[in-house]
Amino acid sequence: MTIEQQLPAPHIALPQGDEIAYVPIGSVTLESGAVIDDVTIAVQSWGELSPRRDNVVFVCHALTADSHVVGPAGPDHITGGWWEGIIGPGAAIDTDHWCAVATNVLGGCRGTTGPTSLARDGKPWGSRFPEVSVRDQVNADIAALAQLGITEVAAVVGGSMGGARALEWAVMRPDSVHAALVLAVGARATGDQIGTQSTQIAAIQTDPDWQGGDYHGSGRSPEKGLNLARRIAHLTYRGEVELDTRFGNDPQVGPDGPEDPWADGRYAVQSYLEHQGDKFVRRFDAGSYVILTESLNRHDVGRGRGGVEKALRSCPVPVVVGGITSDRLYPLRLQEELADLLPGCTGLRVVESVHGHDAFLIEFDAVSELVRETLALAKATQAS
Repeated sequence: MTIEQQLPAPHIALPQGDEIAYVPIGSVTLESGAVIDDVTIAVQSWGELSPRRDNVVFVCHALTADSHVVGPAGPDHITGGWWEGIIGPGAAIDTDHWCAVATNVLGGCRGTTGPTSLARDGKPWGSRFPEVSVRDQVNADIAALAQLGITEVAAVVGGSMGGARALEWAVMRPDSVHAALVLAVGARATGDQIGTQSTQIAAIQTDPDWQGGDYHGSGRSPEKGLNLARRIAHLTYRGEVELDTRFGNDPQVGPDGPEDPWADGRYAVQSYLEHQGDKFVRRFDAGSYVILTESLNRHDVGRGRGGVEKALRSCPVPVVVGGITSDRLYPLRLQEELADLLPGCTGLRVVESVHGHDAFLIEFDAVSELVRETLALAKATQAS
């Protein structure tokens, strides 16, 4: 990927807290060779940038999150922070020492250029928005940081798709990062993940309101398809035992008592998933969901690098690898591979949880310890 920056020297000030900076990075040539013109990256930060600009912790969000890592909902933030409590004075990313920075990923729908954005002809990109890879996302993030005068980071941290971004960053640009936390992800997409994720994409694209991806501005959008995709995805995010413990085969209980699944009534778990889908369609764009899900299908740190083993063994960055006992989407064997092959990893850190993949957002104390361990590595590497 190349970025043609016909822009002045870095001059954009870092935003603080709930404020968002929209950072132009120029035209971007993707791994595929396609070009996206006039790319803008949405950026937020917390904490003060040091005089040497060497205290940045870059936080990578997962598939459906954004730059708003912590903080309340508000005019510019449809939801509250997705990793609330992880950043702040005395927190795992202690803003008395560190400056945390986050972006909305390339292809997203919360301020960064994506399918909802206007192309040069004044119309939404829609179906014309090209396919992007995790590698493209990381390159765009690095370009945005450069516009802010930041050329290296102390650490990059993330879980799920954020973990894929952190891993790709460490492998691709080890000269620009001192430590990484790679949580709840693998070195490449598996057949199971691609199968589940391509089914979600099909649910969206078979909705008549998808309109070939050019539904923006039409007054119709593929809400039913996106709702169904989210329901499928949510099953992969939660633990099997957790769901059975919470819902079992119980009917949904409504205002008039239990519904009857034998007479078109719903099960409790069915109602729960419908609720998750309904919430999701109010805050996310279907086109971005397709683009970002496809980027996860393409995730492969070994592509063009001689395979996964060669790519991982060549990475000199100190890395903390974390996995979750009940994760069905990215099972522990995938993190075991990372921990075995990354020379800068001293062993897999296992988070015990019944909550499945989403435990990287739920098990606050355990994940905070992994973040602190990563930042301790960053300090040690910077001091050496």
